[in-house]
Amino acid sequence: MNKLNTECNLTNETIDKLQTLIRYNIDSYNGFAESAEKIDHNGLTRLFNELASERSAMATELQNYVEWNDEDAVEEGTIKAKLHRIWLDIRGKLNGGDPQVILEEAERGEDAIKAAYEQVLEDVSETPLNDVLVEQYARVKAGHDKVRDLRDSYKQN
Repeated sequence: MNKLNTECNLTNETIDKLQTLIRYNIDSYNGFAESAEKIDHNGLTRLFNELASERSAMATELQNYVEWNDEDAVEEGTIKAKLHRIWLDIRGKLNGGDPQVILEEAERGEDAIKAAYEQVLEDVSETPLNDVLVEQYARVKAGHDKVRDLRDSYKQN
């Protein structure tokens, strides 16, 4: 597929879907970055920082496609995610920063971004951005699975 088609011929519907994914990636970045600051566990801090960095890069990539189509890309996440992070903060404090609690909440956020990608992929599968979105979804799913597996390992301890 020619790069110009991918960058400059997206429908308004596709751009709206990209804006949704940008918001979810920003939410995920914020959630992981805040969790990395709050948890006192080197391995989880490192993982959360890596996932935050990855989600930031994914948001930027999608923002570029929106802007190449002469639209303003969103730069903030959702109110719902802000409330979720407040809940995470309260829950973490009540549980003394228990890694399992933080992993449970992180996995809940991962469920949301994974579902958003699945919906968008279903809705816009025939667009020039399909390959980009499939690749990003694979990274989201891998992050989700890491967080889920760590959460489950803490349940067993």
